[in-house]
Amino acid sequence: MGIDRETFYNPKKIAILPMGFCFPGTGKYGDLPPRKECALKWRKQFLKLMPNIKLTLVIGLYALDWHLKQQQKRNLTETIKVWEMYWPENLPLPHPSPRNNIWLKRNPWFETDVLPQLKQIIKETLSEPYTSV
Repeated sequence: MGIDRETFYNPKKIAILPMGFCFPGTGKYGDLPPRKECALKWRKQFLKLMPNIKLTLVIGLYALDWHLKQQQKRNLTETIKVWEMYWPENLPLPHPSPRNNIWLKRNPWFETDVLPQLKQIIKETLSEPYTSV
């Protein structure tokens, strides 16, 4: 993201809102998906409490399913390739799990084309004045 630790953990600048508040456990290929009823029950309520969101990083397939719904492309890769289509409301990204290192190696365009844009967008967004509710 191109930001320091202090900025990342500053609650006036960045909020991290998971798709679920509980750890669903581990399955054969890694963590199990978040429980669907969790986001249905509380996600919209939390988002209403944050009306000044300027940028949403939509990270991973479950978040893509929630935020982009029918606008997604055939798969994660195709969706991220056309990231500008979702801008400025959302920026689809792969989950930063170590398991995705294979995806990153297979898609070098992400690091050369998308990450520099992401860093620039974040820099511009964080430089805008903060306005509270």
